[in-house]
Amino acid sequence: MNMVWIGIDTGGTFTDLVLIDVKRGACHYHKLPTTAGDPSRAILEGIGELLDKARCPRSRVGFLVLGTTLATNAVLEGKWARTGMLTTAGFRDILELARQRRPHYFNLDILKPQPPAPRDCRLEVGGRIGCDGAEVFPLSAEDVRRAVKTLKARGVGAVAICFMHSYANPAHEEKARAIVRELWPEAYLCTSSEVLGEFREFERFATTTVNASLMPVIDRYLERFESGVRELGVDATPRVMQSNGGAVSPGAVRRLPVNTFFSGPAGGVIGCVGIGRHLGLDDLITFDMGGTSTDVCLIRGGEPAKKSERQMGGFPVRTRTLDIHTIGAGGGSIAWVDAGGLLKVGPQSAGAYPGPAAYGRGGKLPTVTDANVVLGRLNPKALLGGRMPMHPEQARAALETGIVPKLGVDHVKAAAGVIEIINVNMMGAVRVISVEQGEDPRDFTLVAFGGAGPLHAADVARNMGIRNVLVPPRPGLTSALGLLHADVRGDFSLTRLMRAVPGNIKALNRGLDELRARGGAWLKGEGEARNRAAFEWLVDMRYFGQNFELIQPFAHERFEARSLAGLVEAFHRRHRDFYGYDMRAQPVEVVNLRLVVTVKRASPPHEAPMLKRDNVGQALIEKRRVWFPETGFVATPVYDRERLPAGTRIGGPAIVEQMDTTTVVPPRAVLRSDRFGYLRIEVDPVAIRKGASAWAAA
Repeated sequence: MNMVWIGIDTGGTFTDLVLIDVKRGACHYHKLPTTAGDPSRAILEGIGELLDKARCPRSRVGFLVLGTTLATNAVLEGKWARTGMLTTAGFRDILELARQRRPHYFNLDILKPQPPAPRDCRLEVGGRIGCDGAEVFPLSAEDVRRAVKTLKARGVGAVAICFMHSYANPAHEEKARAIVRELWPEAYLCTSSEVLGEFREFERFATTTVNASLMPVIDRYLERFESGVRELGVDATPRVMQSNGGAVSPGAVRRLPVNTFFSGPAGGVIGCVGIGRHLGLDDLITFDMGGTSTDVCLIRGGEPAKKSERQMGGFPVRTRTLDIHTIGAGGGSIAWVDAGGLLKVGPQSAGAYPGPAAYGRGGKLPTVTDANVVLGRLNPKALLGGRMPMHPEQARAALETGIVPKLGVDHVKAAAGVIEIINVNMMGAVRVISVEQGEDPRDFTLVAFGGAGPLHAADVARNMGIRNVLVPPRPGLTSALGLLHADVRGDFSLTRLMRAVPGNIKALNRGLDELRARGGAWLKGEGEARNRAAFEWLVDMRYFGQNFELIQPFAHERFEARSLAGLVEAFHRRHRDFYGYDMRAQPVEVVNLRLVVTVKRASPPHEAPMLKRDNVGQALIEKRRVWFPETGFVATPVYDRERLPAGTRIGGPAIVEQMDTTTVVPPRAVLRSDRFGYLRIEVDPVAIRKGASAWAAA
């Protein structure tokens, strides 16, 4: 019976894999450096090595899910395909006109981002649909044919069809699509009505062109991945994590690669939702620090925060995502001194190769990892359970060459400054998803994971006033484990811009019917039975005259006079909750209708063994000189987490090491371990150094 599940999380520095034998309850883990040129290589090598390690026949793999940052990296690095765009006559410059705002209000030298469809590849065609969906002018098929010929000659790799008001009537886009398919069957092609059936032309055009530009990139990547999985002898069809927290087939991702921007980080958030259910914790802040970036997300009442629009490469991408905030802060983040003599950390990263200087792979620039090694916070001998030798002398040399001469301090103060700055940067990320959203972070538990999360979490929590830090049993593999908690999920939307009055009920219900049909077709394409799916309805609403909407749940299958009146009343209350006032005399508009289709999957068994109570002394590895702001260097006990018994209580300072991460317990903090293998750190906010800095304490 195929009862083996595999989750794979590909990051910028490491690729993490977890295998769960559902029938036996056994878990196996693996971690290896990401292959930057072709991430699929490390994935396939890791799958093979993990199966061999678990002595598991390939035929037993029944579920395999991948989290990837490929789409994000392609946009941020500009490695997308050269894209062509067909658009309504007179509107080829929408991508550059945008909202007529400069990238920076006070710096005229910052250039606007370059769209994936350059201007000479954005071609206009005759034809026009009105805002009511009526045809104003017929589509010029001859213009479309000429445009295809031109785009072929200009060497584009993908085509986006973006016509005015196609959200109201996609007929022209569908006709143009048929012509392009006839003349150019091998072209990567998408239309704005299928990518984003919503109004606001700039956001719809931008999302569609970004999607088209990623189609060749994702297709080639998934082809290598799928063929490699088959060659390994695994028959299960892989799934890919989306930004919304749901896993879908590779075919769905090939059509809409924009849905994978937060694929990898979403796995960690969904994993934390599962952890919260297991431990009875509803209010969490996820803190995922890896080698390249830090991702944070707020979970309130067991539900992660969500957004409908994100900025990617300077362009708005409208797609339903978990509200994950990412900054360039990781173990590989490079420390540098700016022209004014100020110490900076990131966002540039040393990546997996050459990586930090301490890895001994040729890296020469000082990084956060190097600072942690110099300060004794990281094992100076080896990481990954002894598989990765460390080179502390090279870490020190990198700091002494790159930082010390420019700042006029010794290498310890330089390392302390790097740690303090990276911690402040990550505090800013936590503020964005908590304080700036009206939430008090002190009411939440900080869940630390990723390869470097537990290394910095207690410091970040202390300085934010957060009292409780939770470290899962396998922090460096939490995102990979979280992928196995993902349900099958699809999000659909369309614009129905009209007053929320009984006279529009028929039109609103036609919109629901259209979304229901799209959801059913999607389920069929995913190979899922309709009777197993849950349909959740949402409505974007606003007061007449407003330009932004609030998303309101709608707990009915159809609009009726009573349900519509209830929806309007709920909107008034929601508006008051968000903004402190409502305007009941003002007409209310429905803007967009949304449908979330979810097929629940069985959750994997809990991966942590039930720990026995024993003597904590058996877990002590050594005492090592570790630097803390309060004490300077001090002899600090280092424990092996695998041997740490349940019921352990350790007062800081202390270090806890394991294969996939290191946990730092600062002075005046207390660490406890429970019978499920979780580490709970209680941080004393009083221990915050008033008016002191790491440099002064150094």
